[in-house]
Amino acid sequence: MPPRQAPQQVDGRKTRWEGQHERRRTEFVDAAITAIARFGPEVSTQQIADEAGVARTRLYKHFADAGDLQRAVAARAAESVTAALQPLWRPRGTPMEMITNAVGAYVGWLRENIHLYRYLSRHTGTMDAVADIKTAIGAHLSGLFAGYLTALDGDPRAAEPLGFGIVGFVDTASVRWVDHADGLGHEELTAQLARWIWCVLDETLRASGLSLDPHQPLDLEHPAATAEQAPNS
Repeated sequence: MPPRQAPQQVDGRKTRWEGQHERRRTEFVDAAITAIARFGPEVSTQQIADEAGVARTRLYKHFADAGDLQRAVAARAAESVTAALQPLWRPRGTPMEMITNAVGAYVGWLRENIHLYRYLSRHTGTMDAVADIKTAIGAHLSGLFAGYLTALDGDPRAAEPLGFGIVGFVDTASVRWVDHADGLGHEELTAQLARWIWCVLDETLRASGLSLDPHQPLDLEHPAATAEQAPNS
């Protein structure tokens, strides 16, 4: 019978250091987010350190380099926009309500975080975060559209270009609006974008011979009760 092995001792000091290290990283990322909002996307590492109340060299005890800090900020930004887009991940209501709620959530997040968005777009190490967010939204929309078109006996092949095209359209229009609102309010922009998106969706449905009322709830268990054959035009 082999001898019993003694239980491994847990290094309490190492565990405490790791916990403190992660806590400090989180605090420094909080400071970076605040500094970006205050100073804009060209914020310096020194300004982030000042916001955190530490010397710049102190940051690098918790981050390998500036790129490591930028990637941590990007991860936090991804969490933020994901949380803000609950109306997209869990759509409810009529088609027009689903569209309006999702667009409104994205435009609202962008308006509140435009410096952070531009910060991510500026740095090579974080540009993937912007692309990943857009890809996740596009893929989600593509899946939704494919599911709806399939349930309605339509052609789902347009789902992916439709989903990713809408992401690009809303993102570009919203970023431009943040910089040049020209008196157009958040709700007005959201309503306009929602109407335009519906026009594209409606044309896609009609190409499959379907007509859908954007102001009636979807009944995908009984597609015939939801969609009608579109009249020939």
